[in-house]
Amino acid sequence: MSKYWSELAKKIEPYVPGEQPKDRKYIKLNTNENPYPPSPRVIDAINRLANESLRLYPDPNCDDLRDTIALYHRLHRSQVFVGNGSDEVLAFAFMAFFDPDKTILFPDITYSFYPVYAELFNLKHRTVPLSDDFDIIAGDYAGENGGIIIANPNAPTAKQIDKEAIIKIIESNLNSVVIIDEAYVDFGGESVIQLINDYPNLLVVQTLSKSRSLAGMRLGFALGHQDLIQALDRIKNSFNSYTLDRLAIGAAVEAFKDEEYFRETCLKVVNTRERISGVLKEMGFKLTDSKANFIFASHPKIKARDLFSGLREKGILVRYFNKPRIDNYLRITIGTDEEMDCMVEALKLLLESNLGDSAK
Repeated sequence: MSKYWSELAKKIEPYVPGEQPKDRKYIKLNTNENPYPPSPRVIDAINRLANESLRLYPDPNCDDLRDTIALYHRLHRSQVFVGNGSDEVLAFAFMAFFDPDKTILFPDITYSFYPVYAELFNLKHRTVPLSDDFDIIAGDYAGENGGIIIANPNAPTAKQIDKEAIIKIIESNLNSVVIIDEAYVDFGGESVIQLINDYPNLLVVQTLSKSRSLAGMRLGFALGHQDLIQALDRIKNSFNSYTLDRLAIGAAVEAFKDEEYFRETCLKVVNTRERISGVLKEMGFKLTDSKANFIFASHPKIKARDLFSGLREKGILVRYFNKPRIDNYLRITIGTDEEMDCMVEALKLLLESNLGDSAK
């Protein structure tokens, strides 16, 4: 810690992403990346744009991409905001809609960037406990607050809150902004984008990192009433007018246009998730009902930390959170069928070595 650091830099606890080790080749099931490549149309667009126009600044308004997203979701361009990954979009939203003198709410078990942003922007916040089964209880979000953010499906639990419960939360908080973070919604969740025209306090945030295989391009977007979008634009243009580069814009446009490829790869992930979930249950694991591209699994006899370490030694990375209530769970990203089969075989060996013949 340097004497030149600000007080903020000294006290804040940064978000910790999934590890990206380079000491050997791993099967990476720890960062919820899509195991399949982007659409071929995306690659063609990147190659074309790389040779045509990189000497020029991109469109700061990203109108082509906003028009594409608006058409896709049957909205107007004025209802669409785009940014450098959904993490940046969320950061702008925290600045645009939440005030330091009012307390914001989010679940006690959720995406761990939310408390980091709250600290970074000096926001009061209160975590709302999930149920014993990791469910979000809509009634717990009623009452005075300065805003609400909920990941749906939630992370790392993978569980979904149904649309009726979200409507209840929105209608109970018409004087504050309700942000629904739908990073994983395309893998079986139910989006609430269709509610935007009915509720001016609803902001829906999505990403192209997961279901459209563009984690490496950093692309996210928000959908909401035009007044909310204008606030996001004010924040963005006070920070960095050119948040998306030309390659990212072109890649995103083509990713939305190739609907067939998008549906095909999402279905592959879902089918693999359901198959592996069944296998793990037969092996004695307890799983939440996942609507994401990962599963949340716990074994009743072997600690998750030990399984995490054992898998890593075998060249397989999964995510372990040493936090209350979830410290006996592993979050396992859905990879290809071959990768998941390797993971299952490694788990079987670990079970056998820890439990003996009873695990066979």
